[in-house]
Amino acid sequence: MDYRFLLNLTIILLSTKVLGLVTRKFHMPQVVGALLAGVIMGPAVSGTLHETEFLDKLAEIGVIVLMFCAGLETDTKELKKSGKSAFIIALIGVIVPLLGGFAVAYFFNRPGMIASDASCSLFLQNMFIGVILTATSVSITAETLKEIGKIKTHSGNAILGAAIIDDVLGIIALTIITSTTDPNVNLFAVLLKIAAFFVFSAIGGVLIYKAYSRWSNNAERGLQRHAIAAFSLCLLMSYIAEHFFGVADITGAYIAGVIISNTQKSQFLTSKFDTLSYLLLSPVFFASIGLKVELPPMTPAIVLFAVLLTLTAILTKVIGCGIGAKLCGYKNYQSIRIGVGMISRGEVALIVAGKGQQLGLLSGDFLGPVVLVVIITTIITPIILKPVFRLGPSVPFTETRLGENYEEVSKYR
Repeated sequence: MDYRFLLNLTIILLSTKVLGLVTRKFHMPQVVGALLAGVIMGPAVSGTLHETEFLDKLAEIGVIVLMFCAGLETDTKELKKSGKSAFIIALIGVIVPLLGGFAVAYFFNRPGMIASDASCSLFLQNMFIGVILTATSVSITAETLKEIGKIKTHSGNAILGAAIIDDVLGIIALTIITSTTDPNVNLFAVLLKIAAFFVFSAIGGVLIYKAYSRWSNNAERGLQRHAIAAFSLCLLMSYIAEHFFGVADITGAYIAGVIISNTQKSQFLTSKFDTLSYLLLSPVFFASIGLKVELPPMTPAIVLFAVLLTLTAILTKVIGCGIGAKLCGYKNYQSIRIGVGMISRGEVALIVAGKGQQLGLLSGDFLGPVVLVVIITTIITPIILKPVFRLGPSVPFTETRLGENYEEVSKYR
């Protein structure tokens, strides 16, 4: 048996923690250090670590637990109030990057600029680059919001809600464009399955909540069993979402967390899963994103394309989601927070790009710039997110104030 995986885990845990502490010294979230650790240890820089099936599976569990924790810490009252707003923010936050990515690709993807070797038409190739820019990595933002203690805020709930809806809209956009090249993709069936998942989540969520609440309220001893039951629900919802409905597993995990968040044992469960995530799963997940990064040779035209595509990726999310937030009545500083919170593309864009390359929708020459977009947007999002949450009025929050006058105080958050 090869025990190399033990050494790999040791390197990941130590490097992510050391670089996390370094980034914290510079007043940046520790998640930035974890991402940098993966890039430095991975094939893009030192080549010390490489992707393995074990690390990939552990990283998948890591992001599932991370999103489950985000669901546990979500303020369901705020989430209900921001539901309509989250949809509008996500919709505009998908349309604007889609058009922006298409425009940049249209200018560069032609003879004399960057020669494409993809098999599909130029129009579909350009549209696909726009689809890549629609992606949002909710996991990066969720971890940063947790770290700075801003998940249970008006802006934080809007970001999480919009990012989850963004994932669904991204799946729809990806399905539409891949259906033009893959005859096995049935667009109507995919849309029907997505709708069915949310119906299932709504009905099943109510039933699970009632059953779990009744069971947990009558059981004061053996709290460990509640953690096991909650974790089982998290994994089951993740499996059901991905396997039966074609929705991202992290969406199922987040919904499972939201279901449990209103039970009496939610604080106990949050502490248990935060420990599990902090000790092992989160470092492996964030480092694994860096391990996926491999930069191909870059020509001057490709470098220029990469720069413009990165700027487009950043600005279109901030502008698109910011406009959506303003239309929904959010204040300027809240709109900026929401726009910045949606910048990160993370592993989602890499997965989409890989799918497009398989189907002939993305040329190999364009993969390098896409990877750069992923790296830069993933790293700068937590860096910018922390200071933008300092914008706006400073309101002292205490449990008493929130309990007695929640509606008045929450509008400033």
